Amino acid sequence: MNTMTMTGSTLRYKPINLGRWIIWGLYAAILIVAPLIFNKGASLSILSQIGTVAIFALSYNMLLGQGGMLSFGHAVYSGLGAFFAIHAMNLASAGSMWMPVTLIPLVGGVAGMFFGMLFGYVTTKKSGTTFAMITLGIVELVFACSLMFPEFFGGEGGISTNRVYGEPFMGITFGPQVQVYYLIAFWLFISTVGMYAFAHTPLGRIINAVRDNPERVEFIGYDTQWARYLTLILSGFFAGISGGLGAINFEIVTAENVSAVRSGAVLLFTFIGGVGFFFGPMIGSIIGVFLTVMLSDFTKAWQLYLGVFFIMIVMYAPGGIASIIMLNLRVAKYGKFARVWPAMWKVCLAALIALVGTIMCIEMLYHLTLESANGTEMKLFGTMVDTARPTAWAIALGLLAVGGWLFRMTQRGFSKVWGEVNTEIEELIRKAAA
Repeated sequence: MNTMTMTGSTLRYKPINLGRWIIWGLYAAILIVAPLIFNKGASLSILSQIGTVAIFALSYNMLLGQGGMLSFGHAVYSGLGAFFAIHAMNLASAGSMWMPVTLIPLVGGVAGMFFGMLFGYVTTKKSGTTFAMITLGIVELVFACSLMFPEFFGGEGGISTNRVYGEPFMGITFGPQVQVYYLIAFWLFISTVGMYAFAHTPLGRIINAVRDNPERVEFIGYDTQWARYLTLILSGFFAGISGGLGAINFEIVTAENVSAVRSGAVLLFTFIGGVGFFFGPMIGSIIGVFLTVMLSDFTKAWQLYLGVFFIMIVMYAPGGIASIIMLNLRVAKYGKFARVWPAMWKVCLAALIALVGTIMCIEMLYHLTLESANGTEMKLFGTMVDTARPTAWAIALGLLAVGGWLFRMTQRGFSKVWGEVNTEIEELIRKAAA
């Protein structure tokens, strides 16, 4: 299929980017089908949380990934957006104003944009470490204000609401969680398209250049502070949308929404997913929600696992999970995955053995130190284990030692094959470009 454009008297035909339409179509289909597949227990609630966190992480990546701006205070924009959104819901519920639930995220977005204009004018005057420290000061300032002004922030208890108000539209009341999910999915799709479009605008290209070489950008006549400022305003808008959706989903907003803890969490998730890729924060959101919500139901040591996982990503995959996926896809594209796979599965198996041993040690240690008053026995991998006996510890340490030794032995061969394959691919790319 072709599209035709006219410039003066010249006709020019441009082919439709079919691949892009297919990708976006699949993305929309996944959002539509997801609740039909994951429809048991708390699955809908988890999917809704993933959706709101994904928008939040994508907005943060506009700063960190695209602009190179490390912010420790991004929760300010989503949190304040959430507070304004929940107040708008309460006013609409009381009949003081007209605002349907479907448009509440826009209230959060406008609030996030406003505070982006307010705080961003100060923070973007500096870059690098200074910018990061100023944003940390901003988030601590707003968090302190949330406890000082209980009339607006609700004090320690926060502000609560009821998302079911007004007349139902075509049977939609937003009472059932599935209806809330589809509202979040709609805004997630729209926000993703908007942020992807931003990355391809002149401002999006300039902020990439500011990230890579700000001196050269200034040399060619652009104001780097103005580029950072506009990007932060737009990022605050999408963060506010995320906050508004969170207010609808949880029906409560507290001081924790504007805390440094929330800002640190989105930094963690974005980095795990991969700041160098547009879809990286979405992957990080899925993993982050799993580690903080689902994993916490199974183990008290979930924060330890999250920390160790983050350290492993920083050490062995600084580009995040997205970089691992893209590198393997590139190897498969050039038809060289068959050479890598024999060494890869051995490394993965060794890592799995070591992981099982590590989990056993951590879980038994937690149980022995924190819950031994209720008995030394615990259920681990479907089997009752006595943490006071040396047998279980011998098995755990044995698995850890064997897995670590096997990983060390197999990792050398994998690194060699991986390096050879990627060197050949780089050579093919250079020849194709010549």
